[in-house]
Amino acid sequence: MECISIFDMLKIGIGPSSSHTLGPWRAAERYIARLKYQGHFSQVIKIQVHMYGSLSLTGKGHATDYAVMLGLSGADPEYVPIADIHAIVQHIKDTKTLILNNEVSLPFDPATDIVFNREFLPFHANGLKFVATLANGDKKSKTYYSIGGGFVVVKERKNAKRNIETLKTFPLPITTGNELLAYCEQENKCISEIVLLNERSLRTDAEIDRELHRIWDTMLECMYIGCHTEGILPGGLQVRRRAFGMHQNLKGGLPYSNPEEWLQTIRQTEVKFRQILKWVSCFALAVNEVNASLGRVVTAPTNGSAGVIPAVLMYYLVIENHDAGFGEIKRFLSVAGEIGSIFKKGATISAAMGGCQAEIGVSSAMAAGALTELLGGSPEQVLMAAEIAMEHHLGLTCDPIGGLVQVPCIERNSMGAIKAINAAELALDSDPKEAKVPLDKVVRTMWETAKDMNTKYKETSEGGLAVGVYLTDC
Repeated sequence: MECISIFDMLKIGIGPSSSHTLGPWRAAERYIARLKYQGHFSQVIKIQVHMYGSLSLTGKGHATDYAVMLGLSGADPEYVPIADIHAIVQHIKDTKTLILNNEVSLPFDPATDIVFNREFLPFHANGLKFVATLANGDKKSKTYYSIGGGFVVVKERKNAKRNIETLKTFPLPITTGNELLAYCEQENKCISEIVLLNERSLRTDAEIDRELHRIWDTMLECMYIGCHTEGILPGGLQVRRRAFGMHQNLKGGLPYSNPEEWLQTIRQTEVKFRQILKWVSCFALAVNEVNASLGRVVTAPTNGSAGVIPAVLMYYLVIENHDAGFGEIKRFLSVAGEIGSIFKKGATISAAMGGCQAEIGVSSAMAAGALTELLGGSPEQVLMAAEIAMEHHLGLTCDPIGGLVQVPCIERNSMGAIKAINAAELALDSDPKEAKVPLDKVVRTMWETAKDMNTKYKETSEGGLAVGVYLTDC
């Protein structure tokens, strides 16, 4: 089983999709690295990209064509200025020229050199193949699979042995919830402490803290931007941003000038039940409206579900514990990342493989478990909360209208966040010894449900709301 760090589960990237945008972007980077390693890069005179399966069926709605152009151009999704994205792509379209890795100018027409194939490759629903033509006429191709959450693999899985070896370097290797609980009992530690012990085998404490700060800063900025941006989302559905209006009605009159000051002012607002529901929904909607407009978000565990974890963590910071700071943020993200890795190892976090239960369901489980630890829950209650959250997302389909991450995707994040909070409260008021469904059983059930689910409900826009609601209705 592969080694999965919390920084694998929580990645900074560009929206709207981790599997359809960030994954293909990273695949393009890997292909360039492969060409350089094999000594072919300087000989490339033409390049084509072929999309398959879900990447083809909903690729344009998820900006997969943008992603591969940006990746081939050498832009980094973590750091490229958001304002430059459209300019880079438009330049390629206008000039029919791509500067490969910002080094070599090639003729490239997106209309003909990005090919959308409806057929599915057998290994995974999200396949893409890069084909480079060399000066001597030879062709060098490589197929990659974007398996969800920004993870990219090749069919050969040549890195599998190395991943297993890396896992063994963890002092406490974990693949299941039961193994995690056993380590908590053995070491007399909470889940976040167990996670930190493993992370220290990969990074120093300073590196861990720096990266977690960067992840949280990105989440907070994303919520801030979403709450302060109004208008219509791109894509043609004419979906109006709602976080801005909700925020205007909730924020009160206290002044602020940056995200940190904003957080402090929210702590001073009214906290009746309805306002709490609205704040949580507002945070989640804000993130996914930014995601839908090719903004920078944190995959948690995917872009399509990126709003759940920030919304629940923000709920804790502004409603539950006004004295909380980086220590609590670190614990929350550590627990969330570990729960997400258990689902990835035992099932999937890809909507193209498992429907939306694999994205919103997993993110809700991650947030529920993390919140439970911060609210004083035992390790058993943490996993119980994660199980409850997933149990009530089982069978959730992925049926995006127009192949866009707007309807029903944005609202689902607010629902996933609310369910996570509810699941945490249920677990805290329960005795885990009386639970009928352990986490590992719900992980297996989710995977079985995913395999039974009809393909048209797996991010293909061929069923459900995607065909029940016509674009002309919008």
